[in-house]
Amino acid sequence: MSGARDVFKFARGREGGLTLTVGDENIPMLLSYIGVRQAAKDWKTYSSDAPFRVPIPSEEAERSVRQLPIEADPPEHKKYRALLEPFFRRPMQAAYVDRIDRLITRTIRSCANRSSFDVVREFALPIQSHALTYLLGVAESEAETWISWGTHVFHDGDGETKGAALEAYLQDAIKAAKDLADTDNFFAALNHMKIDDRPLNSDEKLGLANLVFAGGRDTVINAISFVVSTFAEAQKDLIEAASDARKVNLAVEEIIRVLSPLTQIGRVCHSGEAARNRVSLCWAAANYDPEMFKEPETLNLTRSPNPHVGFGSGHHTCLGAPQVRTILRSLIRNLAEHVSSVRIEGAIQNIEHYGSIQRGVGFEQLMTSLDLRNS
Repeated sequence: MSGARDVFKFARGREGGLTLTVGDENIPMLLSYIGVRQAAKDWKTYSSDAPFRVPIPSEEAERSVRQLPIEADPPEHKKYRALLEPFFRRPMQAAYVDRIDRLITRTIRSCANRSSFDVVREFALPIQSHALTYLLGVAESEAETWISWGTHVFHDGDGETKGAALEAYLQDAIKAAKDLADTDNFFAALNHMKIDDRPLNSDEKLGLANLVFAGGRDTVINAISFVVSTFAEAQKDLIEAASDARKVNLAVEEIIRVLSPLTQIGRVCHSGEAARNRVSLCWAAANYDPEMFKEPETLNLTRSPNPHVGFGSGHHTCLGAPQVRTILRSLIRNLAEHVSSVRIEGAIQNIEHYGSIQRGVGFEQLMTSLDLRNS
């Protein structure tokens, strides 16, 4: 199977690499697999202790608090991460997988009743939002509010206004759960969490919640949309991948490598001439490095081993990876079982710009129709 494209190929081999200009800031991009992996592990040189500056572009206008744990270094990072891990391990439970399966089955059936639908807003966004209610142990009805925010809680429209709206929602939810004893509920749990034997302060609660809601929203939506588009183009390959657990696991890892749903992440240098300047760890470029991956521009659903960095690397490896894997495995299985054909009727790709380089990642719109198999 083909269809992948290494847009950083020439920049990776060029002396001096690639520098990204964002406003008045020049950010060197690390593009090689080894370089990205080494930097991800070296937090003393490449620090995440940089509120608002880990995302590129930075997010001072979108939020008022440091996102935790992603904008902290060890040992503080590990303490905050440990508070969230019980929620993010839920997708490993069989009952949770069954619930995701039911969600995706009913979403497929609902969309099949329409003459056409937008995979991004009418399929992927609802799946992501409803699945998040399962992860956080809150009422599934909350998903309708989250769906109304669009595909990105900061950038889908007026970023500053939407960022303020998200913070207000989170503050209200945390306050409303103040007296709840049910710590299976994420917002109630925040009010019971402690770090260094003290309760979390309001900024820490908000910082943890902000990351949970904003950190992986658009990347999950992009991944779901990519699977649907791949099914339309290579249905037989995905049906074969769905035939047993090992094959579907390999397929999901390769889809994450090829898509690389988060192109890059920022780090701030702590030493040398570049101190306080940012660098970019470019996951997307690392995932196509021919020094690590044979025929990197081929989507090989049986690729093994597959040491991609699509979920990051080092101590900041994505907390939400089990959630994404569970959703995508279920999606592939359910498409193979229930759908006889998927037709793409129109697509507007989401394009990111890195100087003269353009990278397509996901879709702004993916108009689709599908037919169900006979029961």
